[in-house]
Amino acid sequence: MLVQAGAGFGGIVLADLLHAAQAVPQMTPGRSLYRPTAKSVIFLFMEGGPSQMDTFDPKPKLNELAGQPLPPGYKRVITAMGEINSPLLASKRKWKQHGESGIWVSDWLPHTAQCVDDLAVIRSCWTNGINHSGGVCQMNTGTPIAGRPSLGAWVSYGLGTENANLPAFVVMTDSTTSTINGPRNWSAGFMPAGYQGVQLESQADPIRNLANPKGISVEQQRDKLALLTSMNSDFARKHPQQTELDARIRSYELAFRMQAHAPEAVNLAEETPATQEAYGLNRKQTAAFGRNCLLARRLVERGVRFVQLYHGAGSKWDAHSAIEKNHTDRFAESDQPVAALLKDLKQRGLLDETLVIWGGEFGRTPMSEKGDGRDHNPTGFTMWMAGGGVQGGQVIGATDDLGFHAVEDRLHVHDLHATVLHLLGVDNMALTYIHKGRPERPTQNEGGPYRKITGRALG
Repeated sequence: MLVQAGAGFGGIVLADLLHAAQAVPQMTPGRSLYRPTAKSVIFLFMEGGPSQMDTFDPKPKLNELAGQPLPPGYKRVITAMGEINSPLLASKRKWKQHGESGIWVSDWLPHTAQCVDDLAVIRSCWTNGINHSGGVCQMNTGTPIAGRPSLGAWVSYGLGTENANLPAFVVMTDSTTSTINGPRNWSAGFMPAGYQGVQLESQADPIRNLANPKGISVEQQRDKLALLTSMNSDFARKHPQQTELDARIRSYELAFRMQAHAPEAVNLAEETPATQEAYGLNRKQTAAFGRNCLLARRLVERGVRFVQLYHGAGSKWDAHSAIEKNHTDRFAESDQPVAALLKDLKQRGLLDETLVIWGGEFGRTPMSEKGDGRDHNPTGFTMWMAGGGVQGGQVIGATDDLGFHAVEDRLHVHDLHATVLHLLGVDNMALTYIHKGRPERPTQNEGGPYRKITGRALG
């Protein structure tokens, strides 16, 4: 188990788990500057980029002008595939207003539509990365270029976990397919390696090697771990710059503690048949993501601070052609589990303290590509937030009348990250990490929280 743990748990967040007192000096000085409304985050990442004008941002004029080129007056941009002059593509969706708030949702999301009164739909997001690698990297780390800590790592660094027997930052994908950029998306960047996310497996056994090898007692394993720790600590004292080794040492300790606590946390058999059915675990199409959504609820319920779920790992939401089939399949896999997660958190009283985020690295263009698809669109797209102090039943911002550019209350990725941190009680400009003598911040000295998302003054 220890050999496997060295490979599998090398990034487990432990810097402030072994001794609670160690966490205090690391909160420099971003902690407790605001009154937090959220204790934990679940980020539902639709990798590849869902289409905003086919989901939460209806554009009648797009259908009116379908087949024509982009009219004059719309700012031209560089698109990933260069399809700026392609004809506009109509949306085939049927739209209805839902809930007391009357928010428009397309027929691709019948389950999420039942939860709109808990959602703050943000129609005015924008980013810089025009391809998947840069877009996914920026949505996770704030920059299209790899090397900076992910948002989850910053949250782990700033707040730690409420359960010393589980990681602070957990990542799950819906298949064995690698995400774009792989572990760099949940990296700790220039911070100590112990703050990066812990990836759980997408299979039935999400955490490998938790059980002791046959014939090995807890006492024997404890003795082996003590010997390893002694040897590694001696090496670490001679090489203090190697934070990866420190993370490895601490990962052994957490792995040992997780043997007693993690099996219960990931045991979905404890859930009622009704709950499992609500998440879609009884259907092949929804089982994988439904399982991850249910695990996310169980993890935040037990004190895990940041959980990120990738749906469509490997950019399966990328619909350069055949968007109808692509998005029909993707929503058939994800819509029911997402709605089940929101409803489950709410009925358990957890939604008030759990911030749920939904979205991809960018949206899609109003212009067509390959006749029946849409290109990448970083200039205006939709995400939503729910719970964690967010006022539901509201629409924030707007794109132009074709859904191309964000034009009202434009929120860059830095603003979105600052808003998440703000809801957790952290000032994005105050939380710092000294790297090579320079104070580094989560949003690179840019962006600010969108305080109106709570419907009242915050902090």
